This record gives sequence, C-alpha cells and structure tokens, in this order.
Amino acid sequence: MSDLTLRLATEADLPALRDLMARSIGELQTRFLDPAQLAASFEVMGLDTQLVADRTYFVVEEAGALAGCGGWSRRATLFGGDHSAGRDAALLDPAKDAARIRAMYTSPDFVRRGVGRLILAACEAAARSEGFRRAEMAATLAGEPLYRACGYEVIEPFESVTSTGVAVPLKRMGKAL
Repeated sequence: MSDLTLRLATEADLPALRDLMARSIGELQTRFLDPAQLAASFEVMGLDTQLVADRTYFVVEEAGALAGCGGWSRRATLFGGDHSAGRDAALLDPAKDAARIRAMYTSPDFVRRGVGRLILAACEAAARSEGFRRAEMAATLAGEPLYRACGYEVIEPFESVTSTGVAVPLKRMGKAL
C-alpha cells in the first residue's frame, strides 16, 4: 500500500510542478491525441500560479517524490495555465456558480494509485466548506475515466483552439457536491 501525503502547494514547488505537468501531458495524453494535438496541449494546459497564491492547489507526495498535483478555484477561469488565453480572475458566487476543479496532473510513475482521487476529494471538501454546491472542470480525454468514476458527468464536449489553429478536445464535466 502506498503512503501518499497531501499538502498545499507553495511557491517553492513551482519548478517541480511545471516539470511534472510537462511529463504528464507528454506521456499520459499520447493514447488520446494525435501528435499535433499533443504538442498544442502545452498551450492549452499548464500551471496557474493563481491557484497556489489562493492556497487552493494541492501536492501529493510519496516518500518525498512528487506523485501528482491539482486544485480547485473560486475564480471563473475553467482551465489553462498562466500563459493561456481567456483567463478570468473574477470571483464566483458559491450560491449560484460551480467551483472549478483545476490543473489535475499525475506523474506517469504514479498512475492508478489513488493520486487523482485523493486530490479530487480534497478539492471537493474545500469547495463545499466555502459554500459551493457544485463543481465543474474541463477534463482531458485521458482524465475523463477518473472523473466519471468519481461521479462527474459530461455537460458538453468542446475544443480549445490554439494560436496555431489546432483543436484540443476537452469535456466540460460537473458534479453536485
């Protein structure tokens, strides 16, 4: 049995988080995306440092090794990193808006070991504690099976079109908290 630990991410974690995200995108999306979509994913996905600053971003470790990361947000942006277009830092209203599940990444060395479920449970509990009654996310095709298994349903499939015109498929998913 693994000994996974969960904690809030700090600014000191940022370089390691970027490395983990690059590995996760590059290795775990290959079964779902063609080479052009995979390359374009780096423009669509990535680290949103606002989540770390808001103290809503988690790190999972095992024996000091970074196993995964992910978070939630009380802000309007649904997905994307600091470099992504279309970001919106407006605060959501828990009485009418869904919290955002954001930037979930698992190290390829730790897939199917409960990392994603651990982060998702922490995100949902934190969002509930702030009064949110629903959560939504933009799921990758690789992440969709986990989210379905955790009770999320597809609201709508959509594509994020990059600056080079490549469309990366995503699915807006949601769940009542």
